[in-house]
Amino acid sequence: MRGPHNIWRLIRTGATLERTGAMGAVLAAFDAPRHLRILARVIGWPFAWLGYRGDPAHPPVPRALTALGPAYIKFGQILSTRPDVVGDELAQQLRVLQDKLPPFSMEAARQTIEAELGLPVDQIFSDFGAPVAAASIAQVHKARLADTGEEVAVKVLRPRIERDFQKDIDAFYFAAGLVEALSPSSRRLRPTDVIAHFEGVVLGELDLRLEASAASEFAANTAEDDGFFVPEPHWSFSSRRVLTLTWAEGISLGDNPAIDAAGHDRRELGERVLRFFLRHALRDGFFHADMHQGNLKVAANGDIIALDFGIMGRIDEYTRRVYAEILFGFIRKDYRRVAEVHFEAGYVPADRDMDEFARALRAVGDPIFGMDASHISMGRLLSYLFEVTERFGMQTRTELILLQRTMVVVEGVARSLNPHTNIWEVARPIVEDYIKENVGPKAFLRDLARTIVVLSRFGPKLPHMAEAALLRQAGPADPPARPSRFWPVLWLILGAGAGAGAAMLAFTL
Repeated sequence: MRGPHNIWRLIRTGATLERTGAMGAVLAAFDAPRHLRILARVIGWPFAWLGYRGDPAHPPVPRALTALGPAYIKFGQILSTRPDVVGDELAQQLRVLQDKLPPFSMEAARQTIEAELGLPVDQIFSDFGAPVAAASIAQVHKARLADTGEEVAVKVLRPRIERDFQKDIDAFYFAAGLVEALSPSSRRLRPTDVIAHFEGVVLGELDLRLEASAASEFAANTAEDDGFFVPEPHWSFSSRRVLTLTWAEGISLGDNPAIDAAGHDRRELGERVLRFFLRHALRDGFFHADMHQGNLKVAANGDIIALDFGIMGRIDEYTRRVYAEILFGFIRKDYRRVAEVHFEAGYVPADRDMDEFARALRAVGDPIFGMDASHISMGRLLSYLFEVTERFGMQTRTELILLQRTMVVVEGVARSLNPHTNIWEVARPIVEDYIKENVGPKAFLRDLARTIVVLSRFGPKLPHMAEAALLRQAGPADPPARPSRFWPVLWLILGAGAGAGAAMLAFTL
């Protein structure tokens, strides 16, 4: 429920941050002004006793987030990929939230598997080992199938995870409502819609049948991508709360010493992660939207292994083209074109000044180019971009939230492997190839062919629709028109011919 009782949840959140020492660590990481740090301590200290104690074995921020629950852990996972925003020390501390959380008991995992699959664990698996990774929603066990002897990864949801997530989301809804009520200027950011989008993503992640489906589709899309591997699901041993996948051995992309010891080129790995993400988003419109180090490994042969398909992003073809043109404009420093694309797509209100918007975008983009990426403050860059969007009345695009978030996370992964990685330089060839294929005369002809094919399907109905429209326009005073026997035949011939011609054209393109 999203009522005022959530005030207590928000108070405990602040109290937990204060009690565990996370409040000061977070404000310091974000370089908050000294007076704000003092104010936070003065307000928070009297209520610290209300907060959760957490596990004293963890550093303050991971300790607070794990005590608060799975939704907060998700937020910490995102921050763990951004050492340029929160600092190297805090980012390293937050890595434990990716796949090193405390596991739940083996007995609980066995009970879940038996209840979901309807068979004893020992009958399904000849060997079922202890958890090898534990995250906010589930943990993973290494096992061996009894009938084939194949090694598999068995993912099992945490007990009561659905209830725990819903409790956090209800509090987030309440907080978003308060923000909209107390700060009307924040409504353009649509905080309630953002939380609704987050809720939809989380609910999908809590049904492992959907994750199995996503893994299967993602594997099919990327089958021809050299150097990229997606484990296949075993449908016979998967259900809503249990997922069985092909086992994939590799080194976590968060373990730089092990990567170096194995002889892999970290610079090349980081750039490859960026290229794969952009290729999947632009080419397929279906991409892995949770690409932190805990979900990425490098195999002995150098392949990048993707894991955990609970959060996947999907964008339609029009949005892909808009996104590619925006990226391409930034890469070419054509800020006028970037501004035009924003206006054409309706991202910026039409009554705003396009030239002023282009000038503001130049102030965001120009500092990136020609500068070592390790010297760029993403915190200041994002802060200025936020000011620009507020100034020009841009609303939050909920359909792009996952894409934008994943791009930030992927850049963080790449820069954790090589601090000098510059996303714009790596993106250039991928975006240029997409633009050549999907924006221009060739793309226009392909779109036209698809349109003709769709229209041809309605060929037999079009004469009747036209006659009905004419009859409505003529009104009751005019005599009803006699249906013609000629038009249906003509439309059938034209529709069939257009469909065949369009199909041939589309095939040649």
